Amino acid sequence: MNNAKMWLVVPPAVGVPVFLGAVAVGSFAVHVAVLSNTSWVADFLSGQELGSGDVAAAAMIAPEANTAKASYVVPQSDGSLEVTLILPDGTSTTALIQAPQLQPEL
Repeated sequence: MNNAKMWLVVPPAVGVPVFLGAVAVGSFAVHVAVLSNTSWVADFLSGQELGSGDVAAAAMIAPEANTAKASYVVPQSDGSLEVTLILPDGTSTTALIQAPQLQPEL
């Protein structure tokens, strides 16, 4: 035994329970971290399909966004680059479509 002299300082009646207690506390801490930082473990333990907790977690983090829906009117054939947008509340606005411009190289 490599560390046999340790038992001359710490009696085995104290050292062995302290060592086993430290192993138990460390193991408990690792299990708590895994359960709180992953979703698949909870799904597995509850018998649900793996990954079903991800959908619920994603819904809580980022609820479905209410995006604006707009209609547009096709531009006239006269070559203009203006498009009329009709917003959901019935108002309309005009958008100007510009051709992409390349930046000159330095």
